[in-house]
Amino acid sequence: MLQLPKAVWFLIIGMFINTMGNSFLWPLHTIYMHEHLGQTLTMAGFVLMINAGTGVIGNLLGGYLFDRIGGYKSIMFGIILSMISLVLLTFWHGWPEYIWFVAILGFSGGIIFPSMYALVGSVWPEGGRKAFNAIYLSQNLGVALGPAVAGLVADHNINNIFLANLLTYVLFLVVAGVYYRKMGLAPNINASVLKSSKKIKQKAPFYALLIVTIGYMFTWVAYVQWTSTISTHVLDLGITLKQYSLLWTINGGLILAAQPLIKPIINKLEHKIKTQMILGIAIFMASFVVVSYAEDYTMFIVAMVILTLGEVFIWPAVPTLAGQLAPKGREGFYQGIVNSMATIGRMIGPLAGGILVDVYGIQAMFFVLTLLIGLAIIPTLLYDRPLKKAELEKEVI
Repeated sequence: MLQLPKAVWFLIIGMFINTMGNSFLWPLHTIYMHEHLGQTLTMAGFVLMINAGTGVIGNLLGGYLFDRIGGYKSIMFGIILSMISLVLLTFWHGWPEYIWFVAILGFSGGIIFPSMYALVGSVWPEGGRKAFNAIYLSQNLGVALGPAVAGLVADHNINNIFLANLLTYVLFLVVAGVYYRKMGLAPNINASVLKSSKKIKQKAPFYALLIVTIGYMFTWVAYVQWTSTISTHVLDLGITLKQYSLLWTINGGLILAAQPLIKPIINKLEHKIKTQMILGIAIFMASFVVVSYAEDYTMFIVAMVILTLGEVFIWPAVPTLAGQLAPKGREGFYQGIVNSMATIGRMIGPLAGGILVDVYGIQAMFFVLTLLIGLAIIPTLLYDRPLKKAELEKEVI
């Protein structure tokens, strides 16, 4: 980790600041809308769905902008747009303007993420999975620290949370403005690469990406239940909110602590991305089997540990694969697809899980989601079929 190129370290720092700022708000959105703005939980959930929906659009645009104007300009555009929405939120955080500003935040944040992933792949192409894993780790560190800092700020005055988030983006703007300028390709180079790449057949890698990200989306539909239906289930069993929050501390800490432990496995499977993903999915399934039988806090800890081990295999592997599949000049677009599919999973997951629990009960939800995770293995196994078919056609020609 310490031997990473200097450019990658600056990207790591930027992603950490960005994610920490984002995680100031996401744990408090529902609480703020329900307790301070007097909205129902249903309405709060609808607003969060809008936030995720605009994030999908932002992901696709961010990837497109990366390919057209380069990583530096696309990231700066996302940061400035986020700052504008946070300035507005700092002064006007009532209803219904809250909806619009949160929607803009989802959109602007969506622009940044695929550009960061595509940029780390561009500045350190020989890094492979290590490059994307470094960004993934910094993201999780931000998620681990952000809510803790947000809790301290909210204890004093919850309205200050918007200003605190704005200040993190000011810091991110400085880091990106100073250190990312030379990382992005010049627009004319990107444009020429993109034009030339259109002459090459790109259907096979694109179809392969779509297939594998369908499975990726399935895993996110299941994963997000830990922040929605499972959190409610935990509290219903008499486990405290503080204990539930500690599960996420375990998650974040284990992601970092597990790196030396999984390194020999990753090294052995370095050129076997498919095997890494299938292994992660299988571990995911095991975690949901365990959590379906959990009735005390210890079992939930065990389930979270297993879930986290699955996560460290899957989450960095998919953007790594996208980087390998992407033709020259399409790196940003491919990372945008990856982030969009994850966001779609986060968007529909809570609604689907909530309906299953309300209509059929929590055990039925666990059963259905375990099957859904199992189904994710199928597109993961089959994603390279279009690539193999394209290779056969080349040989025939």
